[in-house]
Amino acid sequence: MKTIGYIIQKEFKQIFRNKGMLPIIFILPILQLVILSNAATYEVKNIKFAYIDYDRTSTSRALIEKFNASAFFNVLTDFPSQEKASAAMLSGEVDVVMEVPNHFEINLLKEKNANLSITINAIDGAAAGVESVYVNQIVQSFNKDVKMNYMDTSKKITQPVTIESIPSFWYNTTLDYKTFMVPGILVLLVTMITLFLSGMNIVREKEIGTLEQINVTPIRKSQFIIGKLFPFWIIGMGLLTIGLILAKVIFNTPMLGSLLLLYAYTSIYILVILGMGLLISNFTDTQQQAMFIAWFFVVIFILMSGLFTPIESMPKWAQIVTEFNPIKYFVEIVRMVLLKGSGLGDILPQLLKTLLFAILMNILAVWSYRKVN
Repeated sequence: MKTIGYIIQKEFKQIFRNKGMLPIIFILPILQLVILSNAATYEVKNIKFAYIDYDRTSTSRALIEKFNASAFFNVLTDFPSQEKASAAMLSGEVDVVMEVPNHFEINLLKEKNANLSITINAIDGAAAGVESVYVNQIVQSFNKDVKMNYMDTSKKITQPVTIESIPSFWYNTTLDYKTFMVPGILVLLVTMITLFLSGMNIVREKEIGTLEQINVTPIRKSQFIIGKLFPFWIIGMGLLTIGLILAKVIFNTPMLGSLLLLYAYTSIYILVILGMGLLISNFTDTQQQAMFIAWFFVVIFILMSGLFTPIESMPKWAQIVTEFNPIKYFVEIVRMVLLKGSGLGDILPQLLKTLLFAILMNILAVWSYRKVN
């Protein structure tokens, strides 16, 4: 134990002696949490909306005013022709173009039916889908108003049957996207910092030649690995603490569950990441190689973790692959514990899988580490 203690002391001194490392560990995660949590949003606002009104009646103006009153659309101008509207969309000046045809009001009065042409810039498919939903909601609301206004007086005696739905939002009553994103961003920071630091630290020993000197000492392989990785386990837990404090103070993120349970799971999860970092360092010779390999894997894991895109929307084969992604389980558990107040029984399946990953990853890392006796 004394040997491990000396190695841990040496690692902490080496970390805090490196002035360039301290901002990476403590300052950058804080900035990333604050910036990413405000920037990463599923909401689509300030949609640049233009229209072509060939009808120019009170009904068409009422429809346009519906869009103007919406908080999501920024109504720009009236284009005289479809060609100019298409040119504006091509240059990126417009996101949505609505064309109101001639005789729009007359068709509503006589035929009880009228058509609208809606053109949406769909380069960003996700944003286009949300914009389409917004447009349909406004048109449906306008359609309901028109039916009431143009209903025959003989039929106004009988009130139309309406169904009113009253939604009840659980776990995020205000529908604030930050409540959903902040726990996920916290997972991202803990994962990236601990993986990069642990992976590059041992490689740095190779580059400066101290690893060869340590290998010829009586220090056992297990003692060296524990002493090397334990400081980064402490740093990972510290990052979680800082992140939780910022999440509560800045974003007022709900914390309904047991923080002790969250810390217990995180302590196991960080072992997975440290084992991964050690495994990468065993097969690389420079810090640049370690960083590129770590970045390659962490990008895949993050994109397939459900942090930014729902796993249910992925292809079947991708959903199967995510079962081997430890970041997926960390994202699920942080959100379950903080937002739902889940207990040990609720997170037990993810906990057992993460524990299995930790055991396998560290066995592979220790087995692949070569020490000259």
